[in-house]
Amino acid sequence: MHHYIEIEMKKYILDLTVSANEKLHDNYILLKLTSPNILPEMLPGQFAEVRVDKSPTTFLRRPISINYLDKKKNELWLLVQKVGDGTRALSLIQTGDILNVIAPLGNTFSIPQKTSARLLLIGGGVGTAPMLYLGSYLKEKGFSPTFLLGARSASDVLQLDDFRKFGDVYITTEDGSLGEKGYVTQHSLLENEKFDQIYTCGPKPMMMAVAAYAKKRDIACEVSLENTMACGVGACLCCVEKTTEGHVCVCKEGPVFNIKKLTWQI
Repeated sequence: MHHYIEIEMKKYILDLTVSANEKLHDNYILLKLTSPNILPEMLPGQFAEVRVDKSPTTFLRRPISINYLDKKKNELWLLVQKVGDGTRALSLIQTGDILNVIAPLGNTFSIPQKTSARLLLIGGGVGTAPMLYLGSYLKEKGFSPTFLLGARSASDVLQLDDFRKFGDVYITTEDGSLGEKGYVTQHSLLENEKFDQIYTCGPKPMMMAVAAYAKKRDIACEVSLENTMACGVGACLCCVEKTTEGHVCVCKEGPVFNIKKLTWQI
């Protein structure tokens, strides 16, 4: 049985310096943030709430998954998708600017005890972000993770070289321009290989399809939900999700949930 890891990690309000703002795509940028002090311990699946200073319409912090923690360079990576005024303002940040961040927030993925466990990490769209840090963390712990990344087309597949450092990478694109054509749940890997545990993050229909596959095959599966999280501490109730134990705030009880706790398939 995989049990949740209850973490009561300290949360920090950090003024971080932007060491790089890399444009990965028209809609995505990668912010690399550093500090003169050693960054606090952060776990895969956790997120940061970022204050947006130069957007008059943005009052609430923006929740962004921890994409990677580079301990050698003391850098926190945040993958930002430009969707509204807040994230567009973040995309204009310059190297040397200061970004105010609360981190780490939320819970983490459960890690099997045996390093021989076959682990599949499935990411779709910006949901690939937490899978990079999870993969690096698993590799460091002695696992050999497999990644399955889904995107609309080849140009939407982000950070491929980074993913390849930590495990085998399989890809689906909706237009067939890279990897297999179709959705992640149609990839031949899922028919041909047997996995012990699946982790996934991405658009809700994709995660529901992955969860259905895992349930059918009786594979342990954890999802990282991307509900809108404004406060990050369970106060504003805009990220509520229905579970088998009632309604919970994703930012406080999650964002990682075992699919058995969700009511998607009842």
